Amino acid sequence: MIRLYLPIDEIVGSERNYELAADYLELAAFSSSTLSASMSAITNEASIGASDDHGSVADEMDGGGQNPNIEELILGVVRCLVQRQDMLDTLYPFSVGPGGDIIEYHRRPCAQEHEKIGRAAYMLSLLLSNLRAVSPVLDGSVLHPDKHQERELRQFFQYFATAAVAADIGGDAWSFGFPRPDGSGFIEKLTKIWDEIGDGTVDRQPGAPAQPKDDQVDVFAARRHKDGMPGFPMVAAQVATGRDFRAKSIKGHIRAFRQRWYSPPPVTDFMPYLVVPFVMDRNTFIDTVRTAGNLLDRTRVTIRAAEAAQIGKRRQVEGYGFMAEAGRWIAGFQESVMAMSSGTVDR
Repeated sequence: MIRLYLPIDEIVGSERNYELAADYLELAAFSSSTLSASMSAITNEASIGASDDHGSVADEMDGGGQNPNIEELILGVVRCLVQRQDMLDTLYPFSVGPGGDIIEYHRRPCAQEHEKIGRAAYMLSLLLSNLRAVSPVLDGSVLHPDKHQERELRQFFQYFATAAVAADIGGDAWSFGFPRPDGSGFIEKLTKIWDEIGDGTVDRQPGAPAQPKDDQVDVFAARRHKDGMPGFPMVAAQVATGRDFRAKSIKGHIRAFRQRWYSPPPVTDFMPYLVVPFVMDRNTFIDTVRTAGNLLDRTRVTIRAAEAAQIGKRRQVEGYGFMAEAGRWIAGFQESVMAMSSGTVDR
């Protein structure tokens, strides 16, 4: 059995982070030899954690001046899981049993390509959301990816983010974040993209950084008109996978980017996007949109990446071919997890 850590203070504290508890259950199912987890995995761990510090779950949950009980915790977690399942439908790599008592991981390959892509996007996002730099759930667990696997996860997510932005506007998209898939330099890549977009001219201005990596832009996307004129949806997106994702907004940097790297600059305005692997509560989501612009979170990335699987053959979506590879990566990682869970191999 693979052990995970349930951060009870975060889940039943004043902010009630039920989304984190839902992630915990999904990872428990993913790493279980039975490919399933029950709600008792939450309640048992919560009871142990709370008794160490407070004597009971109810005592800890009462810290906010209310008197909720264990049922509130269960209902909150089940509500998160059911909402994910309802939004994603067949793209959700898990199934929630009647009443939310059991959650199961779907290991069998999907028949439809877009379902494979969507589920891979979800699982990559789930793992990225719980790396030790972000969440304590996998900290100390053999389920935690090693350094090389972390780099692979982040690179795969860059491709999924590119595809998701393309699908969100129904246009073409280019992966610009460093390191770039084609190994190109900053000006070389920006010029290549703008040869396609055709609005403005790439020209480094005096004072601009001499050796920029990506100058905070990870994805460009555009849906151009046949007349070749400006005035079309054009995106500059930041992809953020760390705990400080809300500080990664490109929104306040767009003006400087335009002034640094073009002459003349594009007539068309950039639409700022933030792409993240996380699930967040409604209030956090709304405020992130206020500060960062359009937001693609885990569920939106899953849905849009699946849609990109259907438009990728008729649109230019850089890195599109790597999404299937990511699905195979997840399958291989899960097989190794199963072997560790059954005790047949050591990591």
